[in-house]
Amino acid sequence: MKHVVIGRKVDRMKRRAIVLCMAAFATGTANGQASRHWRIGVLRPGPKDAVFQQNFDPFVSALRGLMSARDISMEYRVRPAGSEEMLAMANELVQAKVDAIVAIATGGVTAAAKATRELPIVAIDLETDPVGQKFAASLARPGGNITGVFLDFPELSGKWIQLLKEAMPALERVAVLSDAASGPYLLQGALAAGAAMRMQMQQLEARGPAQFAAAFEAAAKQKSQALLVLSSPVFNSARKSIADLALKHQLPTVMPFPQFADDGGLMAYGPHLTDLFRQAAGIMAKILKGESPGRIAIERPIKFEFVINLTTAGALGLRIPHSLMVRADRVVE
Repeated sequence: MKHVVIGRKVDRMKRRAIVLCMAAFATGTANGQASRHWRIGVLRPGPKDAVFQQNFDPFVSALRGLMSARDISMEYRVRPAGSEEMLAMANELVQAKVDAIVAIATGGVTAAAKATRELPIVAIDLETDPVGQKFAASLARPGGNITGVFLDFPELSGKWIQLLKEAMPALERVAVLSDAASGPYLLQGALAAGAAMRMQMQQLEARGPAQFAAAFEAAAKQKSQALLVLSSPVFNSARKSIADLALKHQLPTVMPFPQFADDGGLMAYGPHLTDLFRQAAGIMAKILKGESPGRIAIERPIKFEFVINLTTAGALGLRIPHSLMVRADRVVE
């Protein structure tokens, strides 16, 4: 009978398992992933609704893919709030000892910047000039703890008004709807661009859906012929409501978010927010892997889309010129 030493065989198996576990641990540690659980703070002055999730889910998916890790969780502080409330939420994230903060819109970035100069902050902000606002020393070398994706193209305000003018050659009076929480950068650009085109500009303000109806009534009272809606997390979440009010008041409207035209708005020109969130995930991955935010260049949107809703144009009694139609990336019929 063959004699088998079972005990020695078991010992060898145990030793092999231990070696494999140690190798896996060493690999994970070298990659900076398996050795820890990443916690990312999310700060946004807007509702945590389906629109927000559609934009933010690609950030989470992209970040986990870039880090080759699923052990990443989000600490959300996402709700409509004023500046004091936003600062309180930012301080909560700092006290919760998150590894980094993704700050969305002017209100989120401003609050995060006040709350910490140490934690890395990745911004997604369509309303601010990061250098002018002193979030960064320069686009190429931010220098502090803030980097991210910013839409600091002042000429866009003129582009939006020009699109309205091309759709309505007789246009003379344009209303501009802004969210005061988003800061004055885009509004100032729109008013200056309108003045340069010899337009009569009407400034309107709304901080949330409850004020939309009054803003549209004010535009109608002033006999504005078209409306430019500027970027705001609150406005983005309420695209459908804004499109419905614009149609009710027979007011041709343009907005920065391409989905606005899909929701019934006349025209939209701007970047896809899901693309911006994926860009921001790439920046966050660099930070989690050890790069300093002060050395990571600020990025701008890569792709812009121009969309026209022909059904809405018909309901408004507009015939979109062929010269405008051929430039559209998409036409909704």
